[in-house]
Amino acid sequence: MDLKKINQKIKGFVKARDWEKFHSPKNLSMALSVEASELVEIFQWLKENDLKKVDKEKVADEIADIFFYLVRISQKMNIDIEKSFHKKMIKNIKKYPVKLSKGKSDKRY
Repeated sequence: MDLKKINQKIKGFVKARDWEKFHSPKNLSMALSVEASELVEIFQWLKENDLKKVDKEKVADEIADIFFYLVRISQKMNIDIEKSFHKKMIKNIKKYPVKLSKGKSDKRY
């Protein structure tokens, strides 16, 4: 993934439409929530064996929308999303050690 190219593309898209004035972190986080809800809606009420019926293109579109808003928030907040990801993974590795969490979905350890 070329995050630099993605950042440039998003900034160009926003600038061409004069949307910068609307893209506060608050507004972007609310839009992100809406997009995440649209992703959830695709899977709502499905049983596990119905997953093959899911339209992958719709899922991909919603994931792309979510990604757009995540990147946009990181731009507005001057957060290096890649560094943040790696830093958080280090925290998660410590928080969920394999010997205590492997094969478990609860967090009671």
